[in-house]
Amino acid sequence: MKYVEITICLTGIALLAYWLLKTSLGRTALADSMPRRNNMPLYLPFVPFFIWFGVVSLAAIIGKELTKDLPGWQSAVVDNVVFCVGATLTAIVIIVLARSHFARRLKGFGLNMKTCGRDFWAGSLNLIAVWPLILVAMRVTVFFAERFYDHEYQMQQHEQLQVVTEHPQLVLRILVVAGAVVIVPLFEELMFRGLIQTMMRSFLFQAGNRAWLAIAFSSGLFAVMHEEPGHWPALFVLGACMGYAYEKSGSLLRPIFIHAIFNATAVVATLSN
Repeated sequence: MKYVEITICLTGIALLAYWLLKTSLGRTALADSMPRRNNMPLYLPFVPFFIWFGVVSLAAIIGKELTKDLPGWQSAVVDNVVFCVGATLTAIVIIVLARSHFARRLKGFGLNMKTCGRDFWAGSLNLIAVWPLILVAMRVTVFFAERFYDHEYQMQQHEQLQVVTEHPQLVLRILVVAGAVVIVPLFEELMFRGLIQTMMRSFLFQAGNRAWLAIAFSSGLFAVMHEEPGHWPALFVLGACMGYAYEKSGSLLRPIFIHAIFNATAVVATLSN
């Protein structure tokens, strides 16, 4: 397993070095990238935000209250059902909004099933290329946390990974895996890359050489929406990779695949321990 990790890191370093040389250290990487044509009003991305952080969060609180007397794993099942249903419904709302407000409808939004194969392999290479930077971000986070916060600091697992570690029930593990590998990548990429990043480019950063600012904004928001601050630097790097993949290809499937593969790797690593 260690040799596989070393091989992936060395391959990633080589891919990243090639990209840096080819794009003048990234300066020309998005020079020909144009904003996606749309007529989104500025408030539109806040509609699914309200649904997620308002309606779905309220449903989760109610669910926790109703299941507080159940065994831990059954309560976790209810939590995950609410989460998966809420994320799926919010994703459907985003797709409906995108279909109404983007030129060429869903294809203009970046959802074209004909590019699935190409986007999967390109997304895999994108993730391998940025993997060393994600590892560096994690190591740097631990380094500073040990010196300025707690000398015994250890980076916490994602809450859902802790759930599958603590509870072996099959139904719960199926829900967590489905949520992490399918529903979360779809929902979060529709939200953060599809709506928010597009909105930032459309209203503020239209020129290709300013696309990185829109990517940085959506990546920062994506990172801080996760509960564990120790994960934020690595998630920002991951978000930047996914944002770049979206702007470069015009396909939202590419960052969805990157996100899904990243989450799947974390789940497999957790279950194999």
